[in-house]
Amino acid sequence: MRYLATGALFLSTLFLGCSGSVDSRTRLSIFAASSLTDSFQALAAEFEAQNPAIAVELAFAGSQVLRLQIEQGASVDLFASANQKHLQELIDEGYMGSPRVFASTDLVMIVPLANPAEIETFRDLTKASRIVFGNEFSPIGLYTLEVLERATADLGSSFGSVVSERIASLENNVRMVRAKVELGEADAALVYRPDAITSSGVLTFPIPDAWNVLADFPVAVSTEAPRGGAAAQFLEFLSSPVAQELLAQHGFVSAS
Repeated sequence: MRYLATGALFLSTLFLGCSGSVDSRTRLSIFAASSLTDSFQALAAEFEAQNPAIAVELAFAGSQVLRLQIEQGASVDLFASANQKHLQELIDEGYMGSPRVFASTDLVMIVPLANPAEIETFRDLTKASRIVFGNEFSPIGLYTLEVLERATADLGSSFGSVVSERIASLENNVRMVRAKVELGEADAALVYRPDAITSSGVLTFPIPDAWNVLADFPVAVSTEAPRGGAAAQFLEFLSSPVAQELLAQHGFVSAS
């Protein structure tokens, strides 16, 4: 398994050329939402163990960023999004095949370990001086907006107004949102449950069911997938009991 960052593909190619050793495995390129970082690294390791002839290459970013890269010609075999919207737009444009929801999760509120705003419940969000959310283009931002609209409908317009006034920044993806809280640069934020579970630097508080949302995570194979066979294998693997158990360990629930 490889996790590709900027320039990594060039460097890996250079080193392979110098070493004289060629990896003959099929390379499966997967774009995945940043919220899937930990779970997909575990899934890729298990998939490679079951399929030693396939090497998984993972690239993580906000779903909207990955969608743009695909639209601009990035070569990818499979795309896992944090919401239906960005994947559906790629399907409508002819870039991706039929989608399949492989996991779901809800949102939680996180605060720094020191909890300077002394937040104890979701209603205490108005105590925060600095709140960080995802921006309007990111799935986490869209889900957050839905939660706030539901809460404001019950708690009154003053709740929504105070929260809006306390927003310190709007980030491109959920990992950037979480990082602000971990670093103490925000008093509170909303993230997916898996992002809270995999962090040792935050305290987690539930969002009441009446205001929470269920975020579906869909996946699809590219219509131009260079390695369509391997992509189809991974797609089926995501529905397997072992894959669903790994997802559950990271805070997701079965799509079924």
